Amino acid sequence: MADRRNSLPFEPRRSAEGTKSQSKTKRAASESGSSKPIPKSVANRMARRVAIATGIPSIMGMGVFVGSYFLVSRQIMDVPPGITLLGSGGFFLLGLGGLSYGVLSASWEQNAGTLLGLEHIKPNIQRMRESIRAQKQS
Repeated sequence: MADRRNSLPFEPRRSAEGTKSQSKTKRAASESGSSKPIPKSVANRMARRVAIATGIPSIMGMGVFVGSYFLVSRQIMDVPPGITLLGSGGFFLLGLGGLSYGVLSASWEQNAGTLLGLEHIKPNIQRMRESIRAQKQS
């Protein structure tokens, strides 16, 4: 009986059409060596970085609305709606960039690496490209 599970991120998809295709897939996966699932410690590290890198800019984006409302309602300053929109939109875009940064900067080794993890972005982009190539070939 075949072991059925959901595929993990960066793991090439496998077909379940029969034993021939399964054995070919297993053989190709063992030859390529690039279909390793993401270890739990790495996934936790990614989630932590994503939460920080997207959470802070998102909170700041909402803070722009609150700050603008406070300034306008107390008649401290007349803030144009366009400035509020651009300010909050900028922070939300920064949070979107933080999503990619959080995933790509996490170390795949057992040790966590440096605080910012900038040295891990290039190898993780290469892993992602190899995974995309493997999916296109199958």
